[in-house]
Parts: sequence; structure tokens; C-alpha cells
Amino acid sequence: MTMAVQSPPRERALLVQVVLGHRDRQEAEDSLAELERLADTVGADVVGRITQRRSRPTAGLFIGEGKLADIQLACRESGAGLIIFDNDLSAVQVNNLDLALGIKVIDRTEVILQIFARRAQSAEAKVQVELAQLEYLVSRIPISRKQQRFQGGIGMRGPGESPLQLRNAPMRRRISDLKRRLDRIGKRRASVRKRRPWPLVSLVGYTNAGKSTLLNAFTRADAYVDDRLFATLDTKTRLVHVPGNRNVLLTDTVGFIRHLPHGLVASFRSTLDVAREADLLLLVADASNPGIIAHIKVVHETLEEIGAKDVPYLLVLNKSDAASQDQLDSLCTTYHDAVVVSARQSKGLDILKDRVVEALLAHDVHFPGREH
Repeated sequence: MTMAVQSPPRERALLVQVVLGHRDRQEAEDSLAELERLADTVGADVVGRITQRRSRPTAGLFIGEGKLADIQLACRESGAGLIIFDNDLSAVQVNNLDLALGIKVIDRTEVILQIFARRAQSAEAKVQVELAQLEYLVSRIPISRKQQRFQGGIGMRGPGESPLQLRNAPMRRRISDLKRRLDRIGKRRASVRKRRPWPLVSLVGYTNAGKSTLLNAFTRADAYVDDRLFATLDTKTRLVHVPGNRNVLLTDTVGFIRHLPHGLVASFRSTLDVAREADLLLLVADASNPGIIAHIKVVHETLEEIGAKDVPYLLVLNKSDAASQDQLDSLCTTYHDAVVVSARQSKGLDILKDRVVEALLAHDVHFPGREH
């Protein structure tokens, strides 16, 4: 008789957000809702939210003393064993909060790192994630034995650490070794891309916009699809037939998100170079998401950060089957050159292929072979 393997119990988490200065209320609410989805993706159930508006954070705890008492009470009442801040915390602040609350405290950056660590499948993605983790840890060497990052709680798959292991030299040597490995990978990728026989089209967009579903719809590929955030970390490239007896290479990429940790962007540079060196970008956005305009803005900001802001692009409004007609009409008025599709229902794909060819030809991209 085969015994069923039980999943480990999910952590009960309390979300905390400090809204600083004149930050837009709606953007702050969207960010907190997104943090809840991040928590679910990493394996935690959110049992409460606490928000505080301040002109600036306190140096020692980020929050005020009164709000600290509110958090303590909320943790007792809800049984929360983990506190997740929507803000980036310093090592001192995390350590002080750990000690003051007696509960593990992590911030948004660490949650994203945990998700990337769990989702990394290929050897390259694992190297990239480990590098990001180690560089994060170097900036957060524990002040006391109490604060041990990436162990306990939700638990991080990756290098792990203990106070004794974190005494610098070994970690820095490992970081240097990982950077050399990624540099070699990047050079090999660049060499292969230079010899590619067809134009390169890269899918970019906010996480969970449906890029992998679109790749599958175009090519009947087997790209992994999940409704949780950051389902795809590894690039997948497939050949796509387009009008005029032409072919293009279509590549999926890791999704973007607001406040994507700079360490992750740097670590995944060899992967993200596929966007920088593409002949055309398909900027995929979820037309049914109320925050789509903010998401498109984040994607443009991230493209600029990785040096891809000047690459030609087409905006693809995906998930049209889940959007109302009013939503679509409004978006098409704002983005009149956008292409409306439903990757899940394979609608609008022929029009998108036509637009891809038009955009490539308009930018003098060469198609090899016969063209009719």
C-alpha cells in the first residue's frame, strides 16, 4: 500500500505595509494585493494586513512604536508565525523587528528571492538565483544568532547560511565564481545569437501576463504555465511560421514585477539579454487586470534598466476573453496600436503574426530564404 505524501503545513503570514510620503493610495493597495499573491506563491496563507502611512521610516524599526504593538497583537490573535513587509528593510531593521516581535520578519525582496529559488529548474537559472541570494546575504550578515536568513519559516532553497558561514571571504569567493560562470554562459549565448538564421522576437511583460500561454499557442510548445507569479524563469525559444513563407524565433522570458530586486535583474542579465538583442519585443499585458497601465509602466522601466528600451516593440493585450468590452475599448483608445488577443482561446494570433512581419520589415530586418 502506497502512503500519500503530505505537503508541509503552510505558514500563516501577516502582511505589513508602510506607505511613505505622497505615494498614490491605489498603487499602494495594488502593491499590497500583489504581495499577498507573492506570499501564496511561496507557500504562505495571509491571515491579516496592517498598513501605516508615514512621512519617512524610523531608522531602527521602519515602523513606529505604536504600530509595533498593533503587529504584536495581530500576530497573537491570528496565530501568524511570519511577518512580510511590503517595503525593503535594512539588515538592522529586520534584526530589530525579529527581536522585538519574536517572529520571523522578511521583506518583499526576500519573498521574491524565495520564489525564484523554488522555481529555478535549469542549471543556469539555479546559478543566477544563487548569485542573487548570496549578494543579498552579503548585505545582511546577521547581527545576532537570532537572525538567520533563508532558513525556517517558509524556507529558502539555495545556499542557506549560518552566522559562522557568513564571515565574508568564502561567500565573496563563491560570488566571484558564479559571476565568472554566468559571464561564460552569456558569451556562449551571444555567440549563438549572432549565428541565428532568423529574426528574433522576444516576449516580455509583467509576471502572469500570459507570455508562456502565448508561446504555447503560437508553437504548441510545452512551456510551463501556472496562475501563480513567476511561473517561468528559464527562456524557451521556438520557431514560428509567419506570413510570406517566413520564420521567426520566438523566445519567452522571465516576468517583470514592481520593485523587482536589482540583484535579480543583475543576476539574470545573461537571460534578459535575449530581450536587449531581439529584433522585436512583444510586450504582453493582461487586459483583464485593473492595474494594467501601471504594469506596462513597470515593464518599460525594467526594459530601460536592462538596456532594451530602444528595441522596437508591439503591445499585445492578452486575456481579452477575461476582459469586459468596456475595458478593451478603453485600452484600445489609450494604446491604439495594440494587438488584442486571447492566447488561451487562440484568438487574434493571425493578426498578431501579420503585425510582427510588418514591424520587422518596417525596421529593415532581413528574412532569409524565399518570401512570397
